[in-house]
Amino acid sequence: MSFTSVGFIGFLAAVVVLYYALPKKCQWVFLLAASYGFYMAGGVKTVVYLLFTTLSTFVAGLWLGRLNARKDALTGPEKKAQAPVFKRKKQMVTALVLIANFGLLFALKYWNFTASAVSGATGGSVILPQLNLLMPLGISFYMFQSVGYVVDCYRGKYKPQRNVFKYALFTSFFPQVVQGPISRYDQLSPQLMAEHSFHADHLKYGIQLCMWGYFKKLVIADRAAVLVNTVFGDYTSYSGSIIALAVFFYCIQLYCDFSGGIDVTRGAAQMLGIDLAENFRRPLFATSLADYWRRWHITLGQWMRDYVFFSLTLSKPILKLGKWSRKKIGGTLGKVIPTATATFVVYLFIGIWHGANFRYIFYGLWNGAIITSSQLLANTYYRCRMKLKLADDNRGLYVFRMVRTWILVFLGRYITRAPRLMAAFYMMWVTVSRPVLSDLWNGTALTLGIARMDYVIVLGAMAIVVAAEFFQERGTEIRKWLEQRGFLVQWLAILLPLLVLLVTGILRGDYISSEFIYKQF
Repeated sequence: MSFTSVGFIGFLAAVVVLYYALPKKCQWVFLLAASYGFYMAGGVKTVVYLLFTTLSTFVAGLWLGRLNARKDALTGPEKKAQAPVFKRKKQMVTALVLIANFGLLFALKYWNFTASAVSGATGGSVILPQLNLLMPLGISFYMFQSVGYVVDCYRGKYKPQRNVFKYALFTSFFPQVVQGPISRYDQLSPQLMAEHSFHADHLKYGIQLCMWGYFKKLVIADRAAVLVNTVFGDYTSYSGSIIALAVFFYCIQLYCDFSGGIDVTRGAAQMLGIDLAENFRRPLFATSLADYWRRWHITLGQWMRDYVFFSLTLSKPILKLGKWSRKKIGGTLGKVIPTATATFVVYLFIGIWHGANFRYIFYGLWNGAIITSSQLLANTYYRCRMKLKLADDNRGLYVFRMVRTWILVFLGRYITRAPRLMAAFYMMWVTVSRPVLSDLWNGTALTLGIARMDYVIVLGAMAIVVAAEFFQERGTEIRKWLEQRGFLVQWLAILLPLLVLLVTGILRGDYISSEFIYKQF
């Protein structure tokens, strides 16, 4: 059930009405039923994967909770003597559930790619069977969320949930199952279990946020997607300027598609009185690639930081590397190498998370190399800035950093959107070697699937998005500003975007709906 379908709008409206109409003690039960209904609408057979992850991580959480309780019950010398035993048992439980779940994810998402790579590397002498399995909806999101819960139980962050149905709601809450955010148990579960009374503000704020998300998705992203698909579908037929134009439109498409989807997700949850974690914080204003990733898919970055980066930096290989680098290399470089190595590995994982393709692996390496290089060269950069007498809050320096980040992100989009890695390199080469700038105004740009008015709408609507984010970046809270304008202006903020959606979005004659890009992850 697509978030942009009439069916979802009807489903969401029915859920909101019934949620508040039912006795408050039954709200979480109804929400669980609605979430599984939503999930099974995307494929009844794939619910078995959701059940497997839910049950395996639930049992693991209970097991770890019991081990933690038994350890805490001991005192004095006995507790100290038994600590290594409990640690090994907890590591075994955690390792089993991680292997089971990530093994399933590998089989569903990466096995066929691995089999093809092995066959190609061995010249066909080793042929591994291909698996014809249906990819479940949002598997990476609910699996990462559930695995995070297990690791938190291992660390004793909180006591495990003992009601399997309440835990099942945490793993399957329908607004976030398509493309996140990746929520934490202690942040989301208490809200799901709480009794919520109807508040007009929750409904109003939720609708406003959904309308803003639909505006970005339907008016901007889906229109830009037509040009992007046209050029990337036949990239060898176009000059470098048209390819660069398509990459630019893909940057717009992805920005509005992902942020718009997150807005719809958070808006739907807000209608139910539930605040989901922020997952997108104006990455357009990032001043470095690392800052960009702290703003883009925030919960994925936080998940990687808390469960991968910290684990790596405390692992024996990295600790040994740190000891060696401080002794043999010394100075700031010797201190930075261990954390830079862990950072590089994390971004490689992020690249692989995006999909089973060499271009995603290279994309992870690309980001990892740039970010770790910036860490290693931080002192050099600081000395250069001091020689130029540029304060950290210098406006010119701030603009330079933003533009530099835009260029790096722009180049990275060649890699993620190209059908193959070599195609990305080819398109980069053509962009530089055969730009043919006249194609931008000689009529060629009007043969890419969208008309002149579509260009005006995409760029004009994107200007509105940038303006809104500019004021937010400066600290303006748009909702509070609307609150001060009165009832009429508040509802005009809902009705006007709705009119724009109808006229320039779903009711236009050539409208082509597309799924959210991050749904495939």
